[in-house]
Amino acid sequence: MVPPVQVSPLIKTARWSALLVGIIYGKRRYDHLKPIAAEERRVEEEEKKIREEKERIAKELAEASQETILK
Repeated sequence: MVPPVQVSPLIKTARWSALLVGIIYGKRRYDHLKPIAAEERRVEEEEKKIREEKERIAKELAEASQETILK
């Protein structure tokens, strides 16, 4: 095996700095996007309730308008 090469302290510092900056950026970005996603989920839930109610009403109307033997 080849012995490991000594890595420059400047490169080590740059790598750790990039890692920390990435973590900080990710946290800030997550904090920015979290309320937006929560609002989208809330709106989607409301739309889902309305859509399900419309589907239920349409199904009831379709069943009521079918021809039956009793007519």
